[in-house]
Amino acid sequence: MAPNGSVGFRDSPPEPGIFLDEDLGSDWYIYESTESTPHDDLFPDAIPECRPTLSPQLYHAVMAPISLAVILALSFLVKRRRLHLSCWNGVPGLLSPGNLLEQDGHRAVAAAGFALLCSELGRILTDPRPLPLLPPAEGTSMGTSMGTSMGTPAMGTPAAREFWKVLALLYFPALYSPLLACAAPRHRLGYAAGTLLAWGHCGAQAWRRAQCPLEPQIHGLYSLLSHVPALLSLSLLSLWYPALLLRSLRSGDSPEPWISGKSYYRKYLKALLSKRGRKGSSVKIDESLSSRIRSYLLSYVYIPEEGFRIPLKLVVSVTVAFIAVYQVAVLLLVAVVPTLRIVRAGMTKDVVVLLVQFGLVPSQGAAAPGDMEQELRTARHFLWALEVCYICSLVLCCLLTCAMLLRSLGMHRSNLRALYQGAVLDVFSKAHILRPSRESLVCWMAFSSFQAAFACLGLLIQQVIFFLCFVAFTFLVVIPLQLGTSSPLFGIIRNMWPFWLTLVVAVLMQHLLAHFQFLEQHSLQKEITNRRALSIVTFLLFPTNVLVGAMAAVWRVVISGLYNAVHFCRLDVSLLHRGVETFDPGYRTYCHYLRVEVSQCHPLLKAFCFLLLQPGRPEPPAPPRDTQLEEGLQLMHPKRPAPGRARSRRIRARWWVAYTLLHNPSLTASRKTALADPAANGAQLGVPRP
Repeated sequence: MAPNGSVGFRDSPPEPGIFLDEDLGSDWYIYESTESTPHDDLFPDAIPECRPTLSPQLYHAVMAPISLAVILALSFLVKRRRLHLSCWNGVPGLLSPGNLLEQDGHRAVAAAGFALLCSELGRILTDPRPLPLLPPAEGTSMGTSMGTSMGTPAMGTPAAREFWKVLALLYFPALYSPLLACAAPRHRLGYAAGTLLAWGHCGAQAWRRAQCPLEPQIHGLYSLLSHVPALLSLSLLSLWYPALLLRSLRSGDSPEPWISGKSYYRKYLKALLSKRGRKGSSVKIDESLSSRIRSYLLSYVYIPEEGFRIPLKLVVSVTVAFIAVYQVAVLLLVAVVPTLRIVRAGMTKDVVVLLVQFGLVPSQGAAAPGDMEQELRTARHFLWALEVCYICSLVLCCLLTCAMLLRSLGMHRSNLRALYQGAVLDVFSKAHILRPSRESLVCWMAFSSFQAAFACLGLLIQQVIFFLCFVAFTFLVVIPLQLGTSSPLFGIIRNMWPFWLTLVVAVLMQHLLAHFQFLEQHSLQKEITNRRALSIVTFLLFPTNVLVGAMAAVWRVVISGLYNAVHFCRLDVSLLHRGVETFDPGYRTYCHYLRVEVSQCHPLLKAFCFLLLQPGRPEPPAPPRDTQLEEGLQLMHPKRPAPGRARSRRIRARWWVAYTLLHNPSLTASRKTALADPAANGAQLGVPRP
């Protein structure tokens, strides 16, 4: 071994002409296997330099001006269509990429747009060149040294890279905003522009991925895998805009103004007013174990119900959370698993000697390094076990996070329904007025971003915890059983069996005594008996219960850590006590989000407004009177006809309006106080109020 601790240069020291600070990215591991290993094809190390026909710089230099021109042209188009003569009077308003406060509309498209931004955010944080408009540097080390010597911040310096990241955070939303805003005018020109933009973005990125599927960034496959959500989102938009354009060309632009959410709110009101009971819906008191397990598993799957639709903001939040989980899982997979495989392939007998000396690998009694074939196979088996533990823990964490996100959808539905009915205390710990405020608006804007960030951090925390648990179980239980050796865990259990037996016997004895001796059951209630013996047993078992309490405290720490780690991605559940839950930033953001959604998107209030805005149907003209009838017959009042379908519809509409006014919690604070006084409605009070 060399004096500096290196093992690889033991026989041949480095030549004087070789600098130690040159790029040794492909030679991180000294012992590299010359044989062809099975993972070489799956995880290639040497990736040739790829120069695509359409470089990222050229792609963004072309698409950014086109997107800006499209959004300005559509803004003037909307100004001309809506204001006509006042087209040039004032600055045209910019188009919105989507109205997130409405329940109706193209939900998949809004989710695709936010998924596209979430995928680009992952690329910004990991790409050494976050802003594609800048030209690539000729050499990282050369550019850094020249920039430092000249006194100007080069693109490769950390300070300049962080500055370009900040600009990229503002550039990509501005780049993709026209892609979604083309649907705002609801005009065939907007659909045509959206089709061209979607095809341009999707075609350019798909062509680049086809030409350069592997890139030397973290891992060869990372660039391809991380761009899968972006390609799927752009493919959806590329199919959606042509479909809208064809529909517009067939039917033509609608002359009537389109009101978002009108159909949903009317359906919600009809489903609420229709009180149809289910036949044979008797509740079964005794359910079998299989039915209870099935109902518990189905609670983690969101099943849509008739008359209710998850708000658009929640759909976007869950979508970006899934995309964020996918991006973090891909990053964790390609950053660790190939490294473990390279280490396992480059494991040599000299390294195994060190591992045996430190006791990390069990020795088979070999004295010379050349006789350590069994130890080498054991070390490689240990590294393979680490890889399996890492992959299993990552898969388990992804499944748990996705299950928690799906479970939160059911909680969102129940909370929104309770707030729609005015049951504020069923959702919040204190009574709140459901009206927007400055903090609630800020939390509403940041809700989807918070959901993605919490999902990422929750996945990282779960990966650390479950990986350690898998490794501990594997190396303390599974591997000792395979090798037939003694495990420290088995030794602790074997040496401390009297202690564990004492705790188990003490707990069982207390339960049996409490059931048979200290509790007497009467016909309707239970009473405590043998109180003198109860006090004696309590005093005698006090030291034993202290040890039982220590084990219970350890279990409390374990179960609290696992529960908080698993539910960390859920914003609808506070990880703090109910009295201090406002200190939880995620839960506080969720509560303020609910206030904005309920106050601005209450379905009964929207349905009431649509009923008021609905134009009345003109009544048919009265039939002409016969002038040939006698005067007495003309003076006679004809019999009134039975109420028809039109009158029934008016009566039903009035009942809908009355129901909306009476049961809408958003209108309670706006009602006049005189209406709550019985005397204001003509009632006579016998006793005056004090």
